[in-house]
Amino acid sequence: MSLLRYLMVLSLVVWIGGIVFFAIMAPTAFHQLPTRLMAGTLVGTLLTKLHWIAIGSGVVFLISSLVYNSITQGTAHLFAFRHVLIVLMLALTLVSQFGITPRMIALRAQVGNFDNTTLDNPARLQFDALHVWSTRVEIAVLVLGLIAIWSTANALARVR
Repeated sequence: MSLLRYLMVLSLVVWIGGIVFFAIMAPTAFHQLPTRLMAGTLVGTLLTKLHWIAIGSGVVFLISSLVYNSITQGTAHLFAFRHVLIVLMLALTLVSQFGITPRMIALRAQVGNFDNTTLDNPARLQFDALHVWSTRVEIAVLVLGLIAIWSTANALARVR
């Protein structure tokens, strides 16, 4: 049973910690690397890795939490608040990974060198708009994740 609680907490810590680290690292890459293309390529690659970590963490959390509930309460409580939050977080992550990110990669290839591209370039404008949405999605996942941590901590404290 303690293993299931550990997996629940660990999966949230890894997921939300990854987002926080990414939020600090991404702007740093743009300040430290010599070109926007290099920074963007690094950040894009790391975002994809973060998304795969998030998907794995979400699945681990859901399985662990459902099994934990089944053992401790006799039912999985599929629609428990924390489960709904995790499913929403996973849905947003999947939208970002398979919807927004591939379009940004394609637009980045069209634009080429952002350092020499005017701000009114149509592909650049589309890329910038998608970047705004990508950022909003990650912020939403972070906020939902913080609420999920709170909800999970409360649920685990009540069972003890």
